[in-house]
Order: sequence, then structure tokens, then C-alpha cells
Amino acid sequence: MKILVKIFVFVFITINFSSANEVKVFEFTESELSQLQVRKVRGADKKTVYSIGANDNGNYLKSVADNAASGLGKEVKIDLNKTPFINITWKIEQDLKGIKENTKKGHDFAARVFAVKKTGATPLSNRAINYVFSSNNDVGLNWPSPYTKKSVDNVLSSTKNSLNEWVTVKSNVKEDFKKFHDLDVNELDGLAIMSDTDNSKMKSIAYYQNIYFSAE
Repeated sequence: MKILVKIFVFVFITINFSSANEVKVFEFTESELSQLQVRKVRGADKKTVYSIGANDNGNYLKSVADNAASGLGKEVKIDLNKTPFINITWKIEQDLKGIKENTKKGHDFAARVFAVKKTGATPLSNRAINYVFSSNNDVGLNWPSPYTKKSVDNVLSSTKNSLNEWVTVKSNVKEDFKKFHDLDVNELDGLAIMSDTDNSKMKSIAYYQNIYFSAE
């Protein structure tokens, strides 16, 4: 994957407030998917294919990346003093075994969610936390993106523990920006989803569901 902060131009869409202590980011409906701007990573041969499905827990987004890379971005304003925790439910059906994810040649993830903070006039100045579902590394590991130190990869889930099963994870985004970027961030500016395999030339299948911010 090339530098994400150069790729995503966020499209403003009104988000739904489920309650005072919870902010839902994605609805995962056909209508929403048609409005989200899809950005193919520069140099990738194909776009990731995203589609909508549903199960007993509601709608989900399915991604199929076959030597492909593109993402879905949404501009949101999240008050991290009120709702600092990102919550993600996701699943990887087909992972990317054997790649070195902290290198340029292996920097692919079957599932990832970027939290983005604008820190200047251009996308090049953006800072990001890249919450990833790793195919090869342990939960809790993190490293700067091999493409830019302005984005940090942080492993929240791993197929070493959970392959082809739904997992729900949580992380304090406000604390993460302080830890990884030494930034005191009060408001988040955007969120992006991406499944990419353009470096490894492999194929991944993943699912995203119920992404929201909470007070605790």
C-alpha cells in the first residue's frame, strides 16, 4: 500500500448518534456504500470489491481483495473527550499468511480501519492510527508504516488466534494518538476502511460490522 494519507479524500456524510455515549460511524447499507468515495491505491492493478450483507447482528461490509487495493473513507467529527473508544467487530475468512507486514513488500492487511487526524492544510500532513487485523503478528504489536511515519500500524486482532470467526475489539483512540504520535487530540476528523493485497499479490476475504465510538 502507498501512503494512505495521500489517498483518501473524505466525503462528508451525516453520522447517526445512537446515544450521548455512543457514536455510530457506518450503517453498512447499499445507500451508504453508493455515497462513500472509493479510492484505489496508486499503483494497484485493481480495486478491492466491497459488498453489503447481513446476519443476525445486522448489516456488514464484505471485502474481497485479489491483488487489489482500495478503501472507503468517511469524514466524521468525533469528540474524543466524550467518546474516545473505537469499537470494531470484524472477521477474516481468508488471510495473508507468510508476509512481513512491517515491510513495503508485505504491507497488506485483510482488514484495517484508519483513524485520521488532520494536522495541516494538505492530506500529506495527516496523522493516522491504522488498526489492523493481522495475518502474521500478535495482538498488541505496533510499528510505523514502512511508507510514512505519520501512520502507525496497531494490531488489535490476529488470525493466529481468530481465523474465520467474528471478533470484537476496542481501543482508546485519544490515548493512542498521544502514545504513537505524541499528539493531544480532542477531535477526530475521519475514518477509513481498507482491505489491500497489492504488495503481496494475494487474495483476502474479510468482513466489517458495527464500527462505533463509545465513552468506555
